[in-house]
Amino acid sequence: MPVIENKLTEIVPAEQVTHFESGNEMAATAAAQINYHIMGYFPITPSTEVAQYLDQMKAKGLHDIQLIAADGEHGSAGICYGAAMAGARVVNATSSQGFLYMLEQLPTQSGTRFPMVLNLVTRAVSGPLDIRGDHSDLYYGLNVGWVILTASTPQAVYDMNIMALKIAEHSEVRLPVIVAYDGFFTSHQKRKVLYFKDNQVVQDFVGPNPNHNYPNVSDPSRPVTIGAHMGGDDLLNNHYQLSEALEKAGEVYEEVSREYALLSGREYPILDLYRMDDAEVAVFLLNSAGESAKDTVDALRAKGIKAGLVRPNIIRPFPTEQLRQALKNVKALLVGERADSYGAQGGNLTHEIRSALQVDPDNKTIILSRIFGLGGKDFYADDAEAFFQLAIDAAEKGYADRPFDYYGYYPGEEKDALVPVLEPMHGEAFKTGLIQVTQNEDTGLLKVKLPPLSQLAVKPHRLAPGHGACPGCGALSALELFFKGIEGDMVVLFQTGCAYVVTASYPYSSHKQTFVHNLFQNGAATLAGMVDAFYELKRRGEVQVSDDVTFVMVSGDGGMDIGMGATIGAALRNHKMIILEYDNEGYMNTGSQLSYSTPMGHMTSTSGVGKTQKGKKGHHKDTAQILAACNIPYVFTGAESNPQDLLQKAAKAQWYANNVGTAYGKILCACPLNWKTPDNKGYDLVKTAVDSCFFPLYEIEQGITNITYNPELKGKRIAAVEWLKGMGKTKHLLKDEELLQNFETEIERRWSRLKLRHENSLL
Repeated sequence: MPVIENKLTEIVPAEQVTHFESGNEMAATAAAQINYHIMGYFPITPSTEVAQYLDQMKAKGLHDIQLIAADGEHGSAGICYGAAMAGARVVNATSSQGFLYMLEQLPTQSGTRFPMVLNLVTRAVSGPLDIRGDHSDLYYGLNVGWVILTASTPQAVYDMNIMALKIAEHSEVRLPVIVAYDGFFTSHQKRKVLYFKDNQVVQDFVGPNPNHNYPNVSDPSRPVTIGAHMGGDDLLNNHYQLSEALEKAGEVYEEVSREYALLSGREYPILDLYRMDDAEVAVFLLNSAGESAKDTVDALRAKGIKAGLVRPNIIRPFPTEQLRQALKNVKALLVGERADSYGAQGGNLTHEIRSALQVDPDNKTIILSRIFGLGGKDFYADDAEAFFQLAIDAAEKGYADRPFDYYGYYPGEEKDALVPVLEPMHGEAFKTGLIQVTQNEDTGLLKVKLPPLSQLAVKPHRLAPGHGACPGCGALSALELFFKGIEGDMVVLFQTGCAYVVTASYPYSSHKQTFVHNLFQNGAATLAGMVDAFYELKRRGEVQVSDDVTFVMVSGDGGMDIGMGATIGAALRNHKMIILEYDNEGYMNTGSQLSYSTPMGHMTSTSGVGKTQKGKKGHHKDTAQILAACNIPYVFTGAESNPQDLLQKAAKAQWYANNVGTAYGKILCACPLNWKTPDNKGYDLVKTAVDSCFFPLYEIEQGITNITYNPELKGKRIAAVEWLKGMGKTKHLLKDEELLQNFETEIERRWSRLKLRHENSLL
């Protein structure tokens, strides 16, 4: 789409400031300068910094964006879609599994033509889990009807975030836009950047919000129906219009990028063609790898080899005509891809390039495909040179020996095979016979007889030494204490979180018994299928074990937010398993973001403290009471500060899990790093949390509530301020009487209700 020339001549380059920033910082900077209305988000590495930076800016009063912490990425996508339907300007950021988790929502938004901008900080898709950058998540987005821009540098992240909104809201596009950039390469590595000194320059460029002029839910005088069911004829027409709009986005991109170039001095053509004018061999690369390969092109040119590089700035719509023109004289092109389309003999972009050239009868370019750099594997100049050499060989031969292959893999050697350091332990090794659980014939309730703790100390640890937990981590010590109360064999599933990350990093594992990992949102469902299959295999006589195994799911680091649906489902089905939550009051494994278990007013990386906000809004979720409402046979809270109490509850949980159904437990665990406390103060902090009744110890056995430790009756109750003043994340609460009173009032309200339930078995 041509740009009106006299309009361009009116644009004067704007004043810019030089800084040294990362891609995530620049995405946040652009969003803040635009001053979006809404950001629905959920923390996931490596994109979560975008929300963190925006929260820091919000605390300083630098923007008015409403940051809404979702229960998971699917929820964040729903928040964003709902805000877009209200006519708001909307931004989000995600990565990897988070992108896949929200994927179901994305075609809904493009199919109903509501614009927004989503920063996709690319990361390897599990499994197995790898948090570093490749493009396996990005490729899932190729068919959702969103415009996709690819940013190779932090500067491009900033510029494309500004351009993206203008493209998304264009009257002939009206589609959501993804800005994709490489996780940890572009997202975290700092580079020299320029950004506009005056926010008004950015806001003038994107223009006033046009969404008010289109159908939205915010005007009762103009009622609308959005998302009505369509028959085949209408759906075909709908998708045709979507296809046409997406194609039009390519023309609009050119218009917007030319206008932006005059304002900023930076150009972003559809294809970044580096020394391609007379190139005979070339490499096609996305994002940061393309930047890395430019030096290799120069080195080959110095040797007289006509090498060139093709790097797209937009891949949806796919630049077919531009590629035909760029490759018309190229003898061989190697397409390097950081993701595979398994079984298709090449990644997605390889096939799209081949399709683009297939309709050009004069093009004879030999196409090679190599999958490289998965899981964040680095790409160096030597690797780029190897890619060019493959293209040179094919050009000289007139064909490719191996049109498709992986690059950088190796088979390994038998001499390097790992052998277990410890002999496997099972059965009698974890049985002491010292813990006795009996059931009262009249009440049906359980009674546990424990030996002195010193006798249980000889019981083997379930975790081997050598894990990577932070000094003073309360999660692993609390889990080990709980496991002391479990007799016999265990199968344990850890959802993603600190306790998983630090105990199982391939090829090593600290787990002495069978261990499984699955993602935050699906751990309980996974274990439910596992345990029911185990019992069915036993029933059919297909597995031969002397005693039943206890199945335990361990969650933490906010896992009872994104995983709550699966957990409630498993509880309502009453599978024979233990669901154990270590509560460290935030998403610690992704950088100490707020979770729904973060107490009100507490500071996290996404609930900052400043002149415009005072930590987390709203009180923490009472997960134990939620699970009790599912009518499972046993629910408890526990703490390492009260070891006998926790061990008794572990024994009861095992009995119920093996004989009746689901047991759930919540254990408070200190996190010195993110609670901002000394490493050796975790035990004391947990004890003060219990003694202040912030974290009361109780159990709900067959619907009957029993407070198992009452600091009031023992004369040990202390004020909540004694707990708060021990943590750096809560020091500000001590200076705010209104906030502190609100916090203390909620503690008292919950404690009073709990005492009433303790006194009346019908409550």
